[in-house]
Amino acid sequence: MVIGLDLGTSGLKALAIAEDQSILAESSAALSVARPHDGWSEQDPAAWIAAAESAVGALLDRIDAKAVRGIGLSGQMHGATLLDASDRVLRPCMLWNDTRSHAEAAALDADPRFREITGNIVFPGFTAPKLAWVRRHEPQVFENIRKVLL
Repeated sequence: MVIGLDLGTSGLKALAIAEDQSILAESSAALSVARPHDGWSEQDPAAWIAAAESAVGALLDRIDAKAVRGIGLSGQMHGATLLDASDRVLRPCMLWNDTRSHAEAAALDADPRFREITGNIVFPGFTAPKLAWVRRHEPQVFENIRKVLL
């Protein structure tokens, strides 16, 4: 048996799947999104841990934990979870649909090197413009970034 966890913007889903791919148990835990300003979309990463504990706990009430052979993870893309040197979260995660960094994205996209290297235009939802936004608007946070988790 394997457990699958999918971290989405509105919730975390958990699934226990047998070797024949039949579903043995499923559960979910809701997540909320903070929107403190227009264009902002954030979540506290601690809420992801709590949601995982809740959803997996509900699965474990219905399956034999000793039979679990693996855990698969999937989740949101382009979020910016910023950690300090002690792996502490520095600020709420800026989610994929956060558009506050539109000016930074436009500035990066105006530099032809970005498209040459990545083959993509630069969207505000991507991580690089978010980091540029933090550098400009939250310099004390930016100075303490040691890891960026997507």
